[in-house]
Amino acid sequence: MDGEQLLNIVNGLKKNQLLEEIDYVVTGYIGSASFLSAIQSVLLQIKQQKETQVPQRPKLYYVCDPVLGDDGKLYVPKELVSLYRTEIIPLADIVTPNQFEVEQLTGIVIHTLDDAKRACSCFHDMGPPIVFLTSLEINETENEKEDMITVFASQRRTKRESTATASPSSSFVDEYYSIHCPKIKGSYTGTGDLTAALILGHWDKHPDNLPVVMEKVVNTMQVVIQRTKDVAMKINPDSTASLAKSRELQLIQSKRDIENPPSTYRAVKVE
Repeated sequence: MDGEQLLNIVNGLKKNQLLEEIDYVVTGYIGSASFLSAIQSVLLQIKQQKETQVPQRPKLYYVCDPVLGDDGKLYVPKELVSLYRTEIIPLADIVTPNQFEVEQLTGIVIHTLDDAKRACSCFHDMGPPIVFLTSLEINETENEKEDMITVFASQRRTKRESTATASPSSSFVDEYYSIHCPKIKGSYTGTGDLTAALILGHWDKHPDNLPVVMEKVVNTMQVVIQRTKDVAMKINPDSTASLAKSRELQLIQSKRDIENPPSTYRAVKVE
């Protein structure tokens, strides 16, 4: 599907008065500038329709996973980086980049938690009140070794909304949380999509409780990926997740864990 086809579909939804029924949008991999520009148009149309046609629930919640690449490589044309930064992320309520994408979009190379805080603030300045950095390699302390990853998230609140202390010159407060958990080796298909979907689902159920959302998302992802790795090892013991079949996340098999995540890993507030 290209951008023009997407806009034609949206036009049909609008003519049938269905556009204003959309309350949530999640975007992931987008491979062309034309399609990304179409996404921007769609988001603006939905927002306008909801504000004029459904004033009792005018809010559209948009989760943006700005899929650009990983492990130092871009998966998409480089022009998409600036499009995300200037056109798409400002429309998002929640943005969920990985470490490589953070560095591409903000120019901040993350080595420490302070770097992560600066990157989150940069994203907040673009527009989203919630930033969810999905997988960081932090080497700040002895506990943060190569076999660990850090999930880092931030919420920007107004002074009135927050109980934290804000700078006298600032009208807002950024609250930061992190979770350290083991890195499960292997390459698995759909982890970003599942993470974004879980964030949206839990945020809708636990609004304004970022640490709870983080804990549910991280604990679910750990269980699902570990189960997928275990299955992959049975399929091909010599090469973890090397076959397409073995890379597919064990979602159906993880239904109970998705519905009721364990409580193994806890979010810690970062000052």
